[in-house]
Amino acid sequence: MNKLFLSRDEIRRRVTALGPWFHNLDLDGVATAPSHFLGDYPQVKWRRFANVVPTCLKGKTVLDIGCNAGFYAMEMKRRGADRVLGLDSRDEYLAQARFAAEVNNLDVEFRRLSVYDVGVLRETFDLVIFMGVLYHLRHPLLALDLIHEHVARDLMLFQSMQRGSDRAGKFDQDYDFWRTDQFDSDDFPKLHFIEHRYADDPTNWWIPNRSCAEAMLRSAGFVIAAHPEPEVYLCRRGRRPGPEEAYMVRRAGG
Repeated sequence: MNKLFLSRDEIRRRVTALGPWFHNLDLDGVATAPSHFLGDYPQVKWRRFANVVPTCLKGKTVLDIGCNAGFYAMEMKRRGADRVLGLDSRDEYLAQARFAAEVNNLDVEFRRLSVYDVGVLRETFDLVIFMGVLYHLRHPLLALDLIHEHVARDLMLFQSMQRGSDRAGKFDQDYDFWRTDQFDSDDFPKLHFIEHRYADDPTNWWIPNRSCAEAMLRSAGFVIAAHPEPEVYLCRRGRRPGPEEAYMVRRAGG
């Protein structure tokens, strides 16, 4: 990629024209979201779990689903990934990401594509990044299933906003129909449905508690390898049992 040589004033004008930004990026000294309500986001969050991602990604491919302005996609390229593809369903975020990558002279590809359509890529990736997306989806478990089936080869870096209990509950493999007390436990996997808005955002649909986030990952066939930060998980692609096998496991109580 040819570096985009712009003056700081021109970068500032382009940043303003492409705004508002959710990712606060440093583009040759110009901050894209200096007044972000979460601070220097997502850099401030990245620092808390960057150590669980391989520092050298040479020879690896990375898919960033819901890339927004491309912060994580660009970080993976800085770690030497051979190929990085960022996906988002919103054109304004993709425009921001492409501009940021040009200013930073990073060869990252960006495409407009929904997580529900990842099958059309017809390739798998060594690392899939799926951060800050789950709670914006009407069909979150379907999205995890599609990632597992179509694009995840080895690792997945996952994050979801969580509300409710932050404890990981332990529960039986099966429950009698007439027993209901487990549903009263704060630790039982719960996916909170937002009918209207949360944080003034109409795309916030489902927010899990910790038990639910971890149960959904396991149900989709991912094995949690690290939990470096309250909402962040590094997972490995595991084996997801088919319906009949899952039924037999439940019947056996295993």
